[in-house]
Amino acid sequence: MRSGFREKLIQGETVGCFWLSLGSVPLAEFAADAGAEAVVFDAQHGLWNRQSLENAVGLVKDRVIPLVRVAECSRFAISSALDAGAEGVIVPLIETAEQAARAALWSRYPPMGSRSGGGVRPLADFTAYRQQADRTTVVALMIETRTGLDNVRDIVRTPGVDMIFIGTGDLSLSLGADMDVEEAIGKIRQACDAANIKCGIFTPDIDQAERRRGQGYCLVVLSDDITANRALYRRKSIQFTAG
Repeated sequence: MRSGFREKLIQGETVGCFWLSLGSVPLAEFAADAGAEAVVFDAQHGLWNRQSLENAVGLVKDRVIPLVRVAECSRFAISSALDAGAEGVIVPLIETAEQAARAALWSRYPPMGSRSGGGVRPLADFTAYRQQADRTTVVALMIETRTGLDNVRDIVRTPGVDMIFIGTGDLSLSLGADMDVEEAIGKIRQACDAANIKCGIFTPDIDQAERRRGQGYCLVVLSDDITANRALYRRKSIQFTAG
């Protein structure tokens, strides 16, 4: 029986994940076969729809931790991901404590929140599912804009928030030349540490993932399906041309 994401957070472990955007159920299986601890299904910028997400999560959830970066901070997006079987949601573009509170509220059943009861998997045995969800659901919020950075101290102190995930790409876009990204990352990390909230960070490759693990981040990205497939195809093309 695999460990849950919340359990790993409590134990202070760093979880390495594969980030999947292409909407391919077989690729999700390949990621699980490769020994990933977690898989993040990107429903914001990726090609996942409700049915493909449901199928992919169902295929891998007993072997790896399934997390979903939802499309937006909305009740529908969050509940759809959790109903599909996600163990946690990563909610993008959080900029205020009010948004953080709504994300936490929509992720949990009453009385802790206002999540609606339903879904193909939850209704198979709703009593057992609800008990498990109450214990294990993780709410992670993405800080990836200047406004989010400005309000990070309030965001991390919002009840029901389990983790912050730093979106380095959009954070860099939002800051432009006005602030060094590493300085901004440091400010977010300091706020998380002060509030005793776990902090993860997007990493583009294994080398960066190793570096961030050494810095104590709880979730890092080992590889993503777009980059991995592009690199493979380019390498094979170059090998063929050179031969």
